[in-house]
Amino acid sequence: MAPRPDVPLATRVLLLRHGLSTYNVQGRIQGRDDDSTLTAAGEAMARRTGEALAGVRLDAVLSSPLRRAARTAALVCGARSGAAPAVVHDDDLLEVDLEPWSGYSLQQLIARWPREERIWRTHPEQLTLQRADGSSHQPIRELHRQARRFWRRLCQRHRDKTVLVVAHNAILRCVVLAALGLGPERFARLRLNNCALSVLNVQEAGGNDTDAATVQVESFNSTVHLDPVVPGPRRGGRILLLRHGETDWNRQSRFQGQIDVPLNATGRQQARQAAAFLRRSPIRRAYSSPMARPRETAELVLEHHSGAPLATCEGLLEIGHGLWEGKLEQEIQARWPQLLATWKAAPHQVAMPGPGGETIQQVSQRAVAAMERIAQELEEGETALVVAHDAVNKTILCHLLGLSPAHIWSVKQGNGGVSVIDYPEGGHGPAVVYSLNLTGHLGGVLDETAAGAL
Repeated sequence: MAPRPDVPLATRVLLLRHGLSTYNVQGRIQGRDDDSTLTAAGEAMARRTGEALAGVRLDAVLSSPLRRAARTAALVCGARSGAAPAVVHDDDLLEVDLEPWSGYSLQQLIARWPREERIWRTHPEQLTLQRADGSSHQPIRELHRQARRFWRRLCQRHRDKTVLVVAHNAILRCVVLAALGLGPERFARLRLNNCALSVLNVQEAGGNDTDAATVQVESFNSTVHLDPVVPGPRRGGRILLLRHGETDWNRQSRFQGQIDVPLNATGRQQARQAAAFLRRSPIRRAYSSPMARPRETAELVLEHHSGAPLATCEGLLEIGHGLWEGKLEQEIQARWPQLLATWKAAPHQVAMPGPGGETIQQVSQRAVAAMERIAQELEEGETALVVAHDAVNKTILCHLLGLSPAHIWSVKQGNGGVSVIDYPEGGHGPAVVYSLNLTGHLGGVLDETAAGAL
């Protein structure tokens, strides 16, 4: 079950990868070895992250004991104004054990372990390595079990708190998977940059059953606090998935659905801020829902990308709320109390009442199909912009993460928020969620845009 949108999320977890390290610069495998340390650039990244977190209350700071992470945690805390909690080192935050690969470069891996390197690149959860003592181990499956153990303990010990977790690329990706109830087979579908911040909000189910706790990904792999532009594209193609700017109905928590509500002044400003954020992205084409609020958002972004054509796509239309459209939540509560409660707790069980009402499965089917068509049209190295709506973007992102439409509340989409989807093998290949719901260009490391009612 996904978080109910009307209940405050009790626990906030900030995940931070360590700053740039010596082995990162040298292109060497780090793993669990502790020979790698932060570079001067990595230390500067950590300090800037601490400054960005100055206004965020921290109740606990947990860190891997490895030097590159422990130093990052110390620098982040030292750069914050005011008192910070003592850093607690946790062995369950150790990086993946890649014995006997640690210290080798990628070229050396390919030369010495070509079959294993190929498995690591394509299906890392299937990798088996031989230790020096002759024993074998599966690094990612072991790390995923470690992450599940850490996540359960964190939820038990830090309820109603804000916790900063400083660790490494692989273990943090596994923590996100564990929090969402996803298996290690999704490991290769995520990326984490040095000193990238990810924010998870946790709503407890009550009692001691931490597996029943529900999680919302507020953001993932954000480096906006380090550089106010989207990192450059990788090989293959890229889609920038953007939610439209705010409307008056978002602010009022009024259900919009397919009623054509325009952007308000805040929404137009958010669109301009998103445009500035994306100005250096090489957008060559754009797609929008045919409704006014995403179309105007797209047009403002494209002012920085002359010549990029804008096409509208019916599959990107917002969910049809039927008789709920135009109504405030309290009006829906008065007339359809049980249906509204089900929508909040189990959205996949709801068919919106009246003419034009849809199920979230129907929205997912058409939105995912539209996204796949757009991806398949990408040329090598091409970046496309897609601007749509809250429910539409959530169903797309759930699909890409490996979640069903039942989990739409597990993904946040702020007005003007940007998600970055890469297709390293081209649009017909698997997608990688590079970043999710980046809103730092709107101000601050947390998403404080209007929630709205969809």
